[in-house]
Amino acid sequence: MSANKIEKVGVLGTGLMGSGIVQICAQAGYTVIAREIEEAYWKKAFEKVGGYLQKAVDKEKISADDRQAALDRMTGTTQLDDLRDCDLIIEAVVEDIEIKNRMFVELDEICPEHTIFASNTSSLTVVEMAAATSRPDRVVGLHFFNPVPIMKLVEVVRAITTSNETFDTAWEFAQSVGKTPIAAKDNSGFVVNLLLVPYLLGAVRALEHGVASIGDIDKGMMFGCGHPMGPLTLLDFVGIDTTYRIAEIMFDEYKQEVYAAPPLLRKMHLAGYHGRKVGRGFYDYSGEKPVPMDLNL
Repeated sequence: MSANKIEKVGVLGTGLMGSGIVQICAQAGYTVIAREIEEAYWKKAFEKVGGYLQKAVDKEKISADDRQAALDRMTGTTQLDDLRDCDLIIEAVVEDIEIKNRMFVELDEICPEHTIFASNTSSLTVVEMAAATSRPDRVVGLHFFNPVPIMKLVEVVRAITTSNETFDTAWEFAQSVGKTPIAAKDNSGFVVNLLLVPYLLGAVRALEHGVASIGDIDKGMMFGCGHPMGPLTLLDFVGIDTTYRIAEIMFDEYKQEVYAAPPLLRKMHLAGYHGRKVGRGFYDYSGEKPVPMDLNL
């Protein structure tokens, strides 16, 4: 099977990543059905997609007809059974292997033999999901980056069980939705997070050890290394809870100190300082512009 034989795409989860995947697939011409645990969740996600596409119309990046055509290709559901005739199913749910595997086991029983299962996991190994199914050769990683409609990269992850046909189809699919794919082996973190997570955790350790302030650490990496945002700002953007969970998974996989979450990150996670999405993390977002938090260090 090649990407030009994929007509219907299923997406599991309509959070930040899932809704973005739904959008780019619909814009690329695919029929998309998104599954959520509650109807209100996918309806809210679809409203956000509609708003994002309207902004694209206002900026004359797409036509009003293109916007409506994309929305018409999108369907929401709370039933896994409604994904039974999808050619490709991409999961974008919480980084919990038990939750992912439960869905893939159920879908494995109802989907036709040709259906490919893909995971948007950023830290778990794909083979853990492949092993739960009767089609390990048709399970692959498709790791998109946030925000999905803007970020060009997709890591196409080949597990030791993934067939060449499945990998090639996933690669062509990534290109068909306007992304630049790179090939990655099925190691926890793949390419980007394998390098990025130690960098982010190192910034937290630097703050913890009093090397510099929140603002100066961020300015140092922005103006010294040309990064578009500093590591602590990036942590707030990604989510303190998300990074903490990824670090735990990667440390469990590699048992290397560079992947161990610093005590400060754990404390912020426990305190609910999860970053931009909750209004506070390393920065306080309650005012007109972000200001560094007083973390009593």
